[in-house]
Amino acid sequence: MTWEALKKSLNGLINKVNTSNIKMIVPELFSENLVRGRGLLCRSLMKAQAASLPFTPVYAALVAVVNTKLPQVGDLLLSRLIVQYRRAYRRNDKAVCLAVTKFLAHLVNQKVAHEIVALQILTLLLERPTDDSVEVAVGFMRDVGAFLTDYSSRANNAIFERFRSILHEGAIDKRTQYMVEVLFQVRKEKYKDNPAVPADLDLVEDEDQITHHKSLDDDDLETEELLNVFRVDPDFAESEEKYAAIRREILGDEDEDEDDDDDDGDGEDGDSEDEAAAAADALGDARKQMEIADATNTNLINLRRAIYLTIMSSLNFEECAHKLMKLGIQEGQEIELANMVKDCCGQERTYVNFYGLLAERFCRLTPQWAEAFARTFEESYNTIHRWETNRLRNIAKMYAHLLASDALPWTVLALIRLTEEATTSASRIFVKILFEELVGSLGLARLRERLADPSMAVATPDGRVQSAFAGLFPTDNPRNTRFAINYFTSIKLGALTAGLREHLKNAPRLIMAQQREDVGESDSDSSDSDSSSESSSEDESDSDDSSGSSDDDSSDSGSSADSDSDSASSASAAAAPPPAKVASPARKPAAARRASPARRDSPARPSAVAAAAAARKPSPRPSPPSRRRASRDRQRSPSRDRRDRRDRERDRDRDRDRERERERERDRDRDRDRDAERDRERDRERDRARDRARDRDGDKKDRDREPARDRDRGGDRDRDRYRDRDRDRRRS
Repeated sequence: MTWEALKKSLNGLINKVNTSNIKMIVPELFSENLVRGRGLLCRSLMKAQAASLPFTPVYAALVAVVNTKLPQVGDLLLSRLIVQYRRAYRRNDKAVCLAVTKFLAHLVNQKVAHEIVALQILTLLLERPTDDSVEVAVGFMRDVGAFLTDYSSRANNAIFERFRSILHEGAIDKRTQYMVEVLFQVRKEKYKDNPAVPADLDLVEDEDQITHHKSLDDDDLETEELLNVFRVDPDFAESEEKYAAIRREILGDEDEDEDDDDDDGDGEDGDSEDEAAAAADALGDARKQMEIADATNTNLINLRRAIYLTIMSSLNFEECAHKLMKLGIQEGQEIELANMVKDCCGQERTYVNFYGLLAERFCRLTPQWAEAFARTFEESYNTIHRWETNRLRNIAKMYAHLLASDALPWTVLALIRLTEEATTSASRIFVKILFEELVGSLGLARLRERLADPSMAVATPDGRVQSAFAGLFPTDNPRNTRFAINYFTSIKLGALTAGLREHLKNAPRLIMAQQREDVGESDSDSSDSDSSSESSSEDESDSDDSSGSSDDDSSDSGSSADSDSDSASSASAAAAPPPAKVASPARKPAAARRASPARRDSPARPSAVAAAAAARKPSPRPSPPSRRRASRDRQRSPSRDRRDRRDRERDRDRDRDRERERERERDRDRDRDRDAERDRERDRERDRARDRARDRDGDKKDRDREPARDRDRGGDRDRDRYRDRDRDRRRS
């Protein structure tokens, strides 16, 4: 356990060291047993430096500080770096050579290693120059050049003369030649961007530094690989005490002073132990009562990341569902998983059935999951105008799969209202793809049965119950009905609109019947008032006629029997009530009789002649209300026909304008899709051209490297031949 703790502590300190905190990391590093863990420290330093090359000066400065107190750590690290460089050079491992040479260069700058190592590396790299060896040498020289200029100027000039000769020979690639020219420019600028030791990392005085004289051709380099693994130390306690003494010598007697202060404090604070205990209890209770609310949504972000990584790393939907259920998603977080499944489905190039099956599996688990996916459907439809066409298509197909498998309730379609004002081009494309997938999965006959199912009903905000598909097939306005019919016909699903067509065919008749009922109710009210006034006027006229006839009988006793019979018959006719449905065609209506001048200007008592004429003339009878209504309708029918014709013309013009607008919208959609496809094709062509150029560059590099490799092989063969010849000569 102590060994594992030491390993974790050293790795943590090395990984978090940087320019700003190196002075604080050094005491923490010395607090660990670096004598026992020097192998772990060197391995952590080499791994961290290879992983992050820009931090190499920081690691070199840390090694320089440790080397002043524990030289065996610097010696072990230098030995391992030299052995690793030899191995990488023999294997032609360019990446490892670059990392190791950079670390060695900064150790030379910190005077942990002698400059002879840098000069040997440069000589070896430039002896038989290739593109890779010259590139490694240029990078090494940029790091160590400022130090060599100050401490070994003659060797530095010789190295640059070798670079110049390589540049004049022209045996290397153009890219490598350019790197050599940049190196000469850096030297001319006196390495202003590549100082030997940055000011923030100059932590060790020159007289305190211990320099190790190691070279590439040393055969006695010990890497001590056994220090990397755990071994039982029989004198563990004694070793720990020895290092504790070393640590006190390095860090000072601060720990002992603190211990003495603690002892004195214990004596002085003996009386206040009860108060401290009470305060500690109160603080613990306060911490228990305090609830910390995370306003950064860290847990939510981590949950989304875990869901995304699980979805992307699963082979099939069953494995993915099993892994997601083991994440321990809390109640109320179902919407996060539903949104992540929807977003992952939308970002695919084409629709993948994996997401539909995964969403179906969760919807069938509990109603909470189905409700979460229904909420995502509502959110998606409300924000669908922000999406691109590819994402819209994928998500529409996923929801069509959920509806076709009955994993999602069909009542979610109550959200869609298929009118010209309530839809956009994106929502119309979404509904089109949704219904096309439903037809492909269920078939047209089953889809019609499902849409005609009376059990699919939802409650409206005003308390009424209507079909969940009333918005898809609107019947509230003929204009909306025509729009829905035209829309489904344009997407080759006109068979779904049979009920709408029947409704639209009967719509004018129903509207006329409703208007007639409204007019009939208003006319019946007015006719009742007219009939009551006419009956009262007729009663007055009958009383006048009867009085006039009695006066004639008393004054003219010699009148003929015909006149008597006529007056009697007229009186009896006036006294009898008029028939209900019999009217003379020449008889005027009651309003005309009331408005006639003779009737209006006659005196209160007519003369005998007028009375006799009135007695002989039958009194007019009012026409029934139904006949008056028919005549009024005949008078109003021409204007009503003209108004209906104008309305029909206006509707036809509006339909034509709407059809033209739809055609323009379709043209715009086609142009937009065409432009998107053109952009995608352009991107694909650019990628292909980039791949071809990269292949050409790779082939050219391989062809350029072949002569150098042939020369190397030839040199090796010649060297082997000379060695064999010398061996034979010695034997002879």
